[in-house]
Amino acid sequence: MSPDALLIKQRLALVRDQLANEARRCGRDAATVHLVAVSKQHPASAIAAAAQVGQREFAESYLQEALPKLAALQALQLTWHYIGQIQSNKTRAIAEHFHWIHTLDREKIAVRLSEQRPHYASPLQVFIQRFVALRHHRSRSKISKPWGAL
Repeated sequence: MSPDALLIKQRLALVRDQLANEARRCGRDAATVHLVAVSKQHPASAIAAAAQVGQREFAESYLQEALPKLAALQALQLTWHYIGQIQSNKTRAIAEHFHWIHTLDREKIAVRLSEQRPHYASPLQVFIQRFVALRHHRSRSKISKPWGAL
């Protein structure tokens, strides 16, 4: 194992131990907690090393940087999360290559992602970003329909 791979293994073990301890402290089964490694600005080789020691979920926020990595690592069958702000002109690539979206904040983007998801792919998993407050507050979120209407 290369020195970089050994360091990744050690760091992942430390983070997993911390997550397990926090899960137990909160009365949760640690097996129900997923670690998503943010891999932006890291090379495909580092992601492959992390995958080799059991890390299966990775997050990217720069689409242009992510696509070559996803292609290079396709054989590893990893789960990919998109965590950046989504621009309309990037929805097709995101819909085609990612499994999870963490920053869905506009109905227009939700519709585009749904329409552009390949028919053979599993449904896109999303976290809807919605500002909820008792008083008026300016928010970037454009999702205004009740949850049941989406």
